[in-house]
Amino acid sequence: MKSSLSIETKLPTHGVSVFSQIAALAARYNAVNLWQGAPNYSPDQTLIDSATEAMKAGFNQYSAMTGVATLREALTEKIATLYGTRYDPETEITITAGGSEAIYATIAALVKQGDEVIFFEPAFEVYEPVVRLQGAKPVPIQIPLDRLKIDWNEVAAAVTPRTRMIIVNTPHNPTGIVMEDEDIAALTAITRDSNIIVLADEVYEHVIFDGMEHRSMCRYPELAERSVVVFSLGKTYHVTGWRIGYCVAPADLTSEIRKIHQYLVFSAPTPLQVAVAKEVSRPESYQRLRGFYEQKRDILTQALSTSRFKLRPSHGSFFVLASFDHFSDLNDFDFAKQLLVEKGVGTIPLSVFYGHGAETGMIRLSFCKDDETLREGGRRLSTL
Repeated sequence: MKSSLSIETKLPTHGVSVFSQIAALAARYNAVNLWQGAPNYSPDQTLIDSATEAMKAGFNQYSAMTGVATLREALTEKIATLYGTRYDPETEITITAGGSEAIYATIAALVKQGDEVIFFEPAFEVYEPVVRLQGAKPVPIQIPLDRLKIDWNEVAAAVTPRTRMIIVNTPHNPTGIVMEDEDIAALTAITRDSNIIVLADEVYEHVIFDGMEHRSMCRYPELAERSVVVFSLGKTYHVTGWRIGYCVAPADLTSEIRKIHQYLVFSAPTPLQVAVAKEVSRPESYQRLRGFYEQKRDILTQALSTSRFKLRPSHGSFFVLASFDHFSDLNDFDFAKQLLVEKGVGTIPLSVFYGHGAETGMIRLSFCKDDETLREGGRRLSTL
């Protein structure tokens, strides 16, 4: 059926995401899933049991718009312990339907028509279209793929009187880079004495490797007072389908974000919030993630050690970049499709992480998979 109505699209340059296209092809060819940033293994049974118990106990209706109190209180203690800043669970912490909803609500609440928003490409696909939906101007800054370091001089030059927000993502999807002291110092200097809001996407806060440290915006008072920091409990507890995230921010920013949040979803699933609250109160439930995922990264990189791919160092997130342009002339989308059809391995072309596309000669591989999947995917790719 087709409507006879006249419709003017709000996102004329966007169609069905490449993620959906890859998913359809992967299903057709029964491909090894190295494309999706979602685990293929089960969460801890204690978490499943807690969710079941919460449902049986009657936690099946809407929670407070702000989120279940016990979860917000547990998060207050967690952030204070890890990052030294105590957020008020009543006025500064909001439970959302995943990290993406928190990002959308934040941009919709705090960015208006004519504003400019700086972010770093390659970038998580949500940022750019959400900025456009507000009538604002996306200002992408390229992360050089040969050295994977942000050029803060370029960022400073991109700031104008219309700059309302800078979006940072650490650990970074898809490159795996992690912000370091010099990055924090540069961001602080650029935003000092300005009206710029920092939106910090920190959903991979516990997935960080090689002895590196997660530098949360929560940790730095001068940044914390202008930052909205987004986290994902789905990523932390291997339950991405539960759609449980949260954001923390000063009370005046939080008040505006909640105005949007209440009309998007009102609340995240109540029994799942109750279940996750118990896990948050057990530090060992997230402290073990560093070693867990570092081992998975190493399994995949070892499985690819005899392949023709050149891997970029990944210090965090679920992902590693692999370059192929030294042995193939295909663009990255066609190359990823070739891997699906000929090798039965699903990957993501890096160009999809750029607002207007970019030929990178790279693909993104996900290692949040069971060991057998990682080894089999590496084996197949090594036959190329």
